[in-house]
Amino acid sequence: MLHTLLSLLVFISGLCVTDLKQKETLKETKKWVVTENSCLRVFGSTNVNKFRCDIIGYNNPDTISIQSFNQLISLSGEVNLRIANFNCYNILMTRELRKTLQVNNFPNLQIQFISLNSFPEITSKPACITGLVDIKLAGKCKRYNINYELSIDSKNIIHLNGHRAINFSDFGLHPPKKIGGMIAAKDKLIVEFNLNLRSI
Repeated sequence: MLHTLLSLLVFISGLCVTDLKQKETLKETKKWVVTENSCLRVFGSTNVNKFRCDIIGYNNPDTISIQSFNQLISLSGEVNLRIANFNCYNILMTRELRKTLQVNNFPNLQIQFISLNSFPEITSKPACITGLVDIKLAGKCKRYNINYELSIDSKNIIHLNGHRAINFSDFGLHPPKKIGGMIAAKDKLIVEFNLNLRSI
C-alpha cells in the first residue's frame, strides 16, 4: 500500500514538472486574421518588355499564428489564391499565364507559412525579418526563404509584406509565350504579397 502511494506521488510530481516545463517553453503567441484589400503580385519580363500580374482584393478569412518556443519561432497558416483571378492587364498575357500555371488542373496557388528567424516587434516602423514558406503551384511544392516587412498602422491593421524570386522551372513549368512564340517570358519571376491582418 505504501509503495503504491509513493509511486502515485512520484507520478503526480512528474506531471507537474512536465506541465511547468511546457509553460516555460511556450513563451508567446500571436494570432491574426487576413482582412480586406490583401493582394499578391508577380513581376516578370519578356524578350521585349516587363509585365505585372495581380490578384487583388484577397480577403479570405485565413488565420496566421506566430508561436515562440525557446529559440524556435513558428509561423503557421496559409493563403490560397485562385489562378483564375490573375490579371496581367493584357488579355493575351493573362490567358497565357493562366494556361502556363495549369489553371484547369491546379486552380490554386498556395503559400504556407512555416517559420521566422525572430519574434517581431510590431511597430509603425517596418521591421525586416526572414522566414520559410512552402509555395504550392501546378501540383508541386517548393520551400523558400522569404524576406518580410512587418508593421502596424494607426487603425491597428498589421501589414505583412513579403517578396521572393522564383522560377517557372522550379515547378516544372515553361515560361508563357504569346503571338506565336515571338514574345516569350523569361524564367524568373518576383512574387510579392501584401497581407493586411488584424489581431484576434
